[in-house]
Amino acid sequence: MTNNLLDEKYWTTRYLNKSTAWDAGEVTLPIKQYLDQLINKKIKILIPGAGNGHEVIYAFENGFKSVHILDISQTPLKRFEETCLDFPKDQIHHQDFFEHEGQYDLILEQTFFCALPPILRIEYVNKMKELLKPNGKLVGVLFGIDFEKEGPPFGGDREEYQKLFSREFEIMKLEPCRNSIPPRIGSELFFMLRKAQYSRT
Repeated sequence: MTNNLLDEKYWTTRYLNKSTAWDAGEVTLPIKQYLDQLINKKIKILIPGAGNGHEVIYAFENGFKSVHILDISQTPLKRFEETCLDFPKDQIHHQDFFEHEGQYDLILEQTFFCALPPILRIEYVNKMKELLKPNGKLVGVLFGIDFEKEGPPFGGDREEYQKLFSREFEIMKLEPCRNSIPPRIGSELFFMLRKAQYSRT
């Protein structure tokens, strides 16, 4: 399913070469502050394309014990496993996102959407809907700019995302991100989507 130019080998090479500019080195503020205001710690969470898993670690250490990490490259997952010795092994998924199966209350988006070729965006939406439980939410940040160089990362704009996500989701929030990390100030949109009961297509 993954574009053959951006497959497991591609991302593993990026990790081995430490060419990981997307990695902030810690949980990013938008995700941190969103998790901080959630009361129900029993929800089942998926973080796809999580890489070194900073958001996963933060969630797990703050009481969200049913948080799952997924990445197409085994390299960052091995590091994650060595760092988080008490993290459940069955919640670590070395897998192509589009082949993953499960049902989640919440999926967090952090530099995964922008890593996928735009040709896969409709498939991304459909897969997210499939993985979410009824009334489940997809929450996180997207780049609200276009990049001069060919991606990844791949950018976009609010109008494009509005059209894309409204097919299968109720758009609860899609607005400029007010708590981006310094390198991304002014370039991100924070969004919150709820799985729609019926498709609008």
